Amino acid sequence: MTRGNQTVIAEFLLLGLPIHPQHKHLFYVLFLAMYLITVLGNFIIIVLIILDSHLHTPMYLFLSNLSFSDLCFSSVTVPKLLQIMNSQVPSIPYAGCLSQMYFYLLFGDLESFLLVAMAYDRYVAICFPLHYTSIMSPKLCLTLVGLAWVLTTFHALLHTLLMARLSFCADNMIHHFFCDMSALLKLSCSDTSVNELVIFVMGGIILVLPFLLITLSYAGIVSSILKVPSARGIRKAFSTCGSHLSVVSLFYGTVIGLYLIPSTSNSPVKETVMSMMYTVVTPMLNPFIYSLRNRDIKGALGRVVCKKTFFCL
Repeated sequence: MTRGNQTVIAEFLLLGLPIHPQHKHLFYVLFLAMYLITVLGNFIIIVLIILDSHLHTPMYLFLSNLSFSDLCFSSVTVPKLLQIMNSQVPSIPYAGCLSQMYFYLLFGDLESFLLVAMAYDRYVAICFPLHYTSIMSPKLCLTLVGLAWVLTTFHALLHTLLMARLSFCADNMIHHFFCDMSALLKLSCSDTSVNELVIFVMGGIILVLPFLLITLSYAGIVSSILKVPSARGIRKAFSTCGSHLSVVSLFYGTVIGLYLIPSTSNSPVKETVMSMMYTVVTPMLNPFIYSLRNRDIKGALGRVVCKKTFFCL
């Protein structure tokens, strides 16, 4: 394709992971297994929450959306990664690259907002237990979920439209396993100052603000516990918040390490490995964290299996 005197890119080449050719088949099997575990684990949680009436609560409404987000977030990148690992020419069309970037931003941002809603839910449950039902009403819960979807859709669409206005001329090799926004900006032969400004401003809203809200929620929880310190209260708070804190640590630990540390200290290999952590590893671990540390999920699994197989006494 040509535009004036410039050659316009019709497709990009995803260079993938820095894996030795001899180990490629081993890593292919590993990533395939991780992806199947991610899909199965998150799908089971969604089904359990739908089928078991005991889980029709605000916390599990947020968790079902989080599991759906994790499932989709991993599906945006891993199938393409598996494809390029088996391909001699690991290409992705221009439109396909922008689409991948859009859905990557959508589901990545959605997880951030859902973690905020879950933190607020735990804050109300521990600090205002007598008013929990009236505060976390179905209307408020649906509003929080709907707002998360609307904001993330707008944010992902904004960056995608800004990226679509840029020109890509000679170099079409993306040193990543998916169409990462920062990697695409490095390839553009247009002025990217507007894109970078929007990334800086919106990044503060989408990444930093949710993290601060989560921190404030848990600061309120700790303050409430310290007012009436007791071993039972601490155990209850830990059992209530432990799973959520683990997921928050996994997600924000890798994201902040990748995007808030100066880019000069990050090599392409380091950025790729850290991206793998929150796009592949974290969505796979979340179902285990919520099932192994959550008696409600275990109980729901037992009831559903019992009901479907008639093995109950």
